[in-house]
Amino acid sequence: MLALPLVCLAALCFCGVCVAEDGKDTGIPSWANAARTGGRPIIDRLQPIPCDSGFRQDGYFVWCGALIRVGKQYHLFASRWPEGTGDPKSLVEILHGYRKHSEIVRAIADNPIGPYKFQEVVLSGRGDNFWDGQSCHGPKIVRVNNKFVLFYQGIARNSPLRKIGYAWADRIEGPWQRCDREIPLTEDANNPAPYVGPDGSVLLAYRTRTLVMHLAKANAFDGDYKPVAENIFPAGMLEDPDLYFVDGQYHMIVEDNQGLLTGSARHGGHLVSQDGIRWKPYDPVKVYTHDLKWTDGTSWTATRRERPTMFNDLTGASGNGNPTHLITGVLHKGHSWIVVQEIGQK
Repeated sequence: MLALPLVCLAALCFCGVCVAEDGKDTGIPSWANAARTGGRPIIDRLQPIPCDSGFRQDGYFVWCGALIRVGKQYHLFASRWPEGTGDPKSLVEILHGYRKHSEIVRAIADNPIGPYKFQEVVLSGRGDNFWDGQSCHGPKIVRVNNKFVLFYQGIARNSPLRKIGYAWADRIEGPWQRCDREIPLTEDANNPAPYVGPDGSVLLAYRTRTLVMHLAKANAFDGDYKPVAENIFPAGMLEDPDLYFVDGQYHMIVEDNQGLLTGSARHGGHLVSQDGIRWKPYDPVKVYTHDLKWTDGTSWTATRRERPTMFNDLTGASGNGNPTHLITGVLHKGHSWIVVQEIGQK
């Protein structure tokens, strides 16, 4: 496993305790001192969901939605793999067929809510000895200058290890060119979440096998990624990060695996940072629960609700400005699909 240096620009973080450049312990844990903000919180602004919205496919688990608008059309990238490839009796293992069978697909709609119509398989395991030879999973779509870049995780044939890489294209319909080698991060790196800065640099959040959240940075999407922060929330396990920037701060939405951030296991949590390196809980810290309300007046609680992505319809992408929609994968009664939920005004 790659040993990550603990140098974080002008500060160091040891086990989540911030240390100033002069070596003095600030005494402030990186997860302490929640930042406060005005207006109604996101969780109170989530709108009822139209029953025919989102993206689902019969016979497939659908997960990991990522959205971008090109012109007037909305393009949703998602992971899918055949139902019945996991253990239906296990809350966790039911979705584990993705390791061998997941592929990344694209669907379109004329509005962000959907319903989305399947268009094509974008990436699948390419065989041979490639880092993504077995499966492709967990897409995040961004625009970098005049290119579309799709970050994702892959698994090689005959390997249990997940790796992170990317593909790029001049058009959203492709053709897509993949990186031949993974980004060298930790031994098992997954759940990639890029934020593209105005200068084209990329801040990349990801987690390890043990659900420890790290960040790395590169001067360009295809540049050399250098670790800038490790274990940003030592108090508990986090996964499924998503990054955006607004009002001079970086925001990270995560799945709170153990409930040690939000108080509820696997609910959506919210972290904030001034520099993208030292993170603390947002106030309020919870972004979503497993309860979903529908426009027909019904409601129910999902077995699992994960893989959050924040989309801003004003910019047509994720990453900058206040989000207008929350995208999550939902598992209910043995089936999974992508839900796109509008976020009302503050």
